[in-house]
Amino acid sequence: MGPEVDAARLRSRLEALSLHGRPAGAGFEAGVSRVAYSDADVSGRAYVMRLMREAGLQPRIDPAGNIFARREGREPALKPILFGSHIDSVPQGGNFDGDLGSLAAIEVIDVLRERGLSTRHPLEIVVWAHEESAAFGRGLAGSRIVAGDFRPADLAQTWNGMTREQAMRRIGGAPERIHEAMREQGSFHGYLELHIEQGATLHRQAIPVGVVQGIVAIDGFEVTVRGFANHAGTTPMAERQDALVAASQLTLAVREVVTARPGRQVGTVGRLEVVPNSPNVIPGEVRFSIELRDLSPATLKELGAALRARAQQIARETRTEVHLTPSRHNPPAHADARVQDLIARSAERRGLGTLRLPSGAGHDAQMVARLCPMGMIFVPSVDGVSHSPRELTSWDDCARGAQVLLDTVLAMDED
Repeated sequence: MGPEVDAARLRSRLEALSLHGRPAGAGFEAGVSRVAYSDADVSGRAYVMRLMREAGLQPRIDPAGNIFARREGREPALKPILFGSHIDSVPQGGNFDGDLGSLAAIEVIDVLRERGLSTRHPLEIVVWAHEESAAFGRGLAGSRIVAGDFRPADLAQTWNGMTREQAMRRIGGAPERIHEAMREQGSFHGYLELHIEQGATLHRQAIPVGVVQGIVAIDGFEVTVRGFANHAGTTPMAERQDALVAASQLTLAVREVVTARPGRQVGTVGRLEVVPNSPNVIPGEVRFSIELRDLSPATLKELGAALRARAQQIARETRTEVHLTPSRHNPPAHADARVQDLIARSAERRGLGTLRLPSGAGHDAQMVARLCPMGMIFVPSVDGVSHSPRELTSWDDCARGAQVLLDTVLAMDED
């Protein structure tokens, strides 16, 4: 069956990492606040670098603040296999999002070292900096730079009293050399990331391993509805041009349009601003966001067209103006078909059932997919809870995921 991970060691390390950002006096179940560039992030990064050294590696911090460590292979001319995740969290987050993939990557190296096993390809593990969007309102920041998505003006952004340049320096980065962090397309043989699902599909179906098909595309819209603000006590109902009524109808229409067809597509109205927002004034203007997600850009295009048609119908019926303006488009990041097969076979050899599914959440893997073939391994999230102290993946599922990661790295090495 091949080398096996040490489940107890992986658990103890996840528990130890949780100390960095845990509320004072609380236990593991209280989760963590390890926001990028915080004191907890700095100390957590020091902890994982210590584990890398104990595994016989020499960690280095690239100019963007990402932590890399390399284990040489028998054929140094071959491109390295890259795998890892992140350890920063959202405020009041959980202990598994990112942490599992990062510590499982170190576990893979430990097992190979202990067994005296070498690989043809060099192996590189990575802990990406600043994956969550809590800092600077920007997610996937470290991997984004490595993939070449960077503008010099980004360094001047401010958050919590510091610029991004200062934040990078705080975690050991060197923003004056930021372009050295960028990698060319084809730099890696492939990339693997183990992650909790952050949804309930695997848990509800009692399937231990998810083989990710890709990370969904996102289409975002800013919506402005204009009616007429007037006195709430003196304006008859039939004469009102209530912007909030129109906005409410369009909010419901998002759910109706998205659920009218089979598939995994989702739609969300996540922000609402009412003007003048007074209890005795009919709302004259409402601004809100619509976000659509699916692996297929064609599906998103059709959903967007359907919502525009509904918006104009609602505008006529409510005697308001409704404007949908595209505000965001993230293309999908498809997992490589060959890597998906390697993950599936690795799981099946261990007697583990698999399910192929898309990722509705963003991950560093979508940035790395611009550089090389990418694959992701999901393990169940209990009740689909994530970005919460209640986030939970069973220790057995953590170990299974780490085992599939190890086996897939070895399979990719021979591929």
